[in-house]
Amino acid sequence: MVMGARTALTVDLAGLRVAITGAAGGIGRVLADGFVTCGARVFVSDIDAGALAGCGHAGQVADAGDAAAMEGFVDAAVAHLGGLDVLVNNAGIAGPTKPVEEVTPEELDATLRIDLAAMFHTARRAVPALRAAGGGSIINLSSAAGRFGFPLRSPYAAAKWGVVGFTKTLAIELGPQGIRVNAILPGLVDGPRIRAVIAAKARAAGISENEQTDRAVGTTSLRCFVSQHDIANMALYLCSPFGATISGQALAVDGDMQVLI
Repeated sequence: MVMGARTALTVDLAGLRVAITGAAGGIGRVLADGFVTCGARVFVSDIDAGALAGCGHAGQVADAGDAAAMEGFVDAAVAHLGGLDVLVNNAGIAGPTKPVEEVTPEELDATLRIDLAAMFHTARRAVPALRAAGGGSIINLSSAAGRFGFPLRSPYAAAKWGVVGFTKTLAIELGPQGIRVNAILPGLVDGPRIRAVIAAKARAAGISENEQTDRAVGTTSLRCFVSQHDIANMALYLCSPFGATISGQALAVDGDMQVLI
């Protein structure tokens, strides 16, 4: 089952200038919609030109696996918005679901490049604009896989643990400049991506998708998936005045998950 918020948190973010990667669909789209609902202005990226054109937000096509494209996206966001107050690093891929000895170098490289290195490239480009704004916020999307081991998902888990370390380091480095940095660690977010992962893990375990779903949900105290709005609401809270002193945190939004299987 899915528990939690189904609509965006209502906080006053009027005038906030927000850049969000991977935001033409999924969690990114809900993030962008939530910020706009609260009065912010957004500029988004996505690799899918068609989805970007139909998402209803200004943006630029950019491949998160391309460092120059990510830096160019930040430059375009700053130009379009007239500055920058918030960077949300959301773009990512699931990576392979297979035993470590079957993971190819190409699969590992792609997962680390898109799920971790892209955040480095956008952050390094965004910091001067955030500093010029007098401070701001960087939010990096990690995962429950950034605090648990995740069998058959070694590239993804490695990247998401890396995101937490990167986040903490940036928080210490940038805090004196008024820039807060936090990571959000979603758990089982209901949607196509987790359904595909569940299907792949079910095949690997030789069980049905329903059995694998029950196993996954059973790892949470609330026995639930969370919704995309739950993730967006945490980001909105962190960027609001209510989150003004929250930095350097890895914040789980996962129904109190105990383990990943």
